[in-house]
Amino acid sequence: MLKVLVLLQIAALSKYDGLRASRRSERGSVTMEHVLWAVAVIGIVGIVVLAVTNYVTSEAGKIR
Repeated sequence: MLKVLVLLQIAALSKYDGLRASRRSERGSVTMEHVLWAVAVIGIVGIVVLAVTNYVTSEAGKIR
């Protein structure tokens, strides 16, 4: 009976180590995804600001 319990414990621990190792390999993926989204949002905001600035400048030149 003791041998069976030891084998079950070893099997459970090896499975747990496998799960921990697979989780560890994807550790930075969420951070990288957040960085890419932040860069995309900053780029889009920059384009919008540039378009609004150009429009306001061109309309201000028409005032006389």
